[in-house]
Amino acid sequence: MNLPDVEWRHLDAVEARELRATVEDIYRRSYVDAIASGDPFDAPEQFMHRFDNYTDPAGGSVFAMVMAYVGGTPAGQTWGWTLRPNAAWWRNFQPDDGLAGIDTFTTEDGTRTFALSEIMVCAEYTGRGLARSLHDTLLSSRPERRATLLVEPENERAYGAYLRWGWSRVGVTKPGWPNAPTFDVLIRE
Repeated sequence: MNLPDVEWRHLDAVEARELRATVEDIYRRSYVDAIASGDPFDAPEQFMHRFDNYTDPAGGSVFAMVMAYVGGTPAGQTWGWTLRPNAAWWRNFQPDDGLAGIDTFTTEDGTRTFALSEIMVCAEYTGRGLARSLHDTLLSSRPERRATLLVEPENERAYGAYLRWGWSRVGVTKPGWPNAPTFDVLIRE
């Protein structure tokens, strides 16, 4: 990584909610083009609504987050949660041809799969290895046997990075969020 003085902060759902304004600031500084596109799914209000849902203590998920600070300034964040039994994550999943044992593949026990939901790096820090470091820092702290994530097929930069980092496509899904696009589903043991 080509950044000096990076500080990593590991947060649970309660701690993440306490930094809600910082979460939104990092989102706004990371997704500048997506926000400017006017796509309702990328609107900061919709993003923060999803964040509030992910960190809702009543939801029962084991939420984990890593924030990166460079020289004391928030520079990026990543988060996810352990999939519980009957996870909504797999509700609209359409597997690729050849994926064997779909019922077994999507059956969760609350300890097997970590859903990596977000990786974002503020525009002024991109291209310096911070996204990979966030990814590795979060996943290396997880006890689950595998991880899954969603990526928009058109997001060539992120998609290419995920493939280089050991992820593989297993199918597609369209989450139940308002205005959600169709995503490719990736998995990594």
